[in-house]
Amino acid sequence: MDSSPYKLYHVDSFDSRQYLDLYFSDDPDMVFTEDTLKFPIENLRKTFTEGHVKGDVLIDLSIGSMIHPLYAACEFFKHIIVLKANDRCIMELKRWVDERTGAFDWGHTAKLHVDIEEKSDQLEDKDEKMRSALQHIVKCDFEKENMVDPIVLPLADCIISVWLLDVISKSQDDYIRYLRKISQLLKPGGRFILIGALNATYYTVGKNKFHIFNYDENLSLKALSGEGFIVDCLKVKERTSVSDLIDYKAVSFIAAHKEMSV
Repeated sequence: MDSSPYKLYHVDSFDSRQYLDLYFSDDPDMVFTEDTLKFPIENLRKTFTEGHVKGDVLIDLSIGSMIHPLYAACEFFKHIIVLKANDRCIMELKRWVDERTGAFDWGHTAKLHVDIEEKSDQLEDKDEKMRSALQHIVKCDFEKENMVDPIVLPLADCIISVWLLDVISKSQDDYIRYLRKISQLLKPGGRFILIGALNATYYTVGKNKFHIFNYDENLSLKALSGEGFIVDCLKVKERTSVSDLIDYKAVSFIAAHKEMSV
């Protein structure tokens, strides 16, 4: 019996659009820009442009319907496969891909990318490249042996996971188990980019508080090492925002690669 007073992201009703508005929008009242937008974007751009992360297939397993971490990836990968456990997240994401009326506006994050890359003249190309790459949005179930059964996915050259393990794990054992399951989607030698919210217990969407597993970067490093990963980069950014919506203390960025089989 789960004793947590908070709802679970992948089990209970989750309003993906409210989540985007609260934590990723360009609204003047959105206080998380430095932590949820700039920090991931700057580190992803640096990781990809160093040239170590490339290939044909990238798989994204992240919370909600966010796409801003993928703007850097679409420059290097032809095929981006996004896995979502929540139907509302899938619907919200497809609305943007299909350019439907009322889709969430990611223009401010695309601009952040081109500004960082010093390619402001390529702003329109960003969305085109993203939509071209992001054509596979697949429903998943984290408790199945094959999360996307009956589909069999190609092994990825790179996996990006942003704040997902934080919200689906209720314990250290859960965190390690889900990380193992995700890592099985990666080729030997493939790259894993893991972004997390450290020392947190809840986040708020609308009137509901949702669970976050409370851990620090040492657990992430231990779990990755246990699954045969070598960590190439670890960055931890102390929280800068002031808000009662969520109680994280810092944000972590980890880039690692999976050891080749002997």
